Amino acid sequence: MMSATAMRSTPIPASIEVAPKQALESADLPGLFPQGTRTYLTDVGVDPVKSFIAATKRVSDLGYKPVPHIPARRIRSREELETRIRAYAEEAGVTDILVIGGGLDKAAGPFTSSMEVLESGLFDRYGITEIGVAGHPEGSPDFSLTTAESALRLKRDFAERTGARMRIVTQFGFDAEMFIQWSMAVRESGVGLPIHLGVAGPAKITTLIKYAALCGVGNSVAFLKKRALALTALATTHSPEAVVGPIERHWQEAGAETSVRQIHVFPFGGLKKSAEWLYERGSWNAGTVGLDAEPLRLQA
Repeated sequence: MMSATAMRSTPIPASIEVAPKQALESADLPGLFPQGTRTYLTDVGVDPVKSFIAATKRVSDLGYKPVPHIPARRIRSREELETRIRAYAEEAGVTDILVIGGGLDKAAGPFTSSMEVLESGLFDRYGITEIGVAGHPEGSPDFSLTTAESALRLKRDFAERTGARMRIVTQFGFDAEMFIQWSMAVRESGVGLPIHLGVAGPAKITTLIKYAALCGVGNSVAFLKKRALALTALATTHSPEAVVGPIERHWQEAGAETSVRQIHVFPFGGLKKSAEWLYERGSWNAGTVGLDAEPLRLQA
């Protein structure tokens, strides 16, 4: 483990998000990412389970590390949950999952929260040893800040109790300082899980505002509009460095004193543009793909 005073000199590593349709159909995908790149497969309830499983398998076959979403409130039965997890593990070699709430006001089945999915015991049964859970630096319309803090503590306790390699993966945003402060507050609260901060890849300002509104990150919409002139220029050069730069400096300078481990990229401007940017800035150079080192553990 790096000493508290040590500084990192390498670029911050990164994972990336892919829609199942892109994973199945994109001709650019082979060789586009470094081997072993964590590649999250988005589940927003529009892709058939068979297609989602096939997409996960293609990502695995291409040499990337697939991380399919499990949306708790969208799962209609325990049998469906087990079918999904078994297929991911047996057909695509999945060992890493992202568990999210699922975004529905009313659950489609027996699971009302990601914690209930974690407690099902199915991940352990099928060899899922790495688990991502959602973080919301800007808050969420679905629950209060107090509820979010309590949920993270429960997940920390689950990781300690089971030995699962758990991490927090956040929604994307554009206020780097707020994200950094949130990550520090999570750590200070005793939740010592590694944190992967979500950022938008290169994209036009209008595209970013559209996705921010669709994903319910209202503060980011306001932040984008407030900085519209600067971000219009940013979009022209296809570089989100105004957000990633401060996060990277914090990660480099804080060393072991930060829970931030990497960035997670949402490629709203396209997979190829995001991949090219990550290679150019060094986040995807040799040795910086971004799988966590020793899991961070803090006592409450």
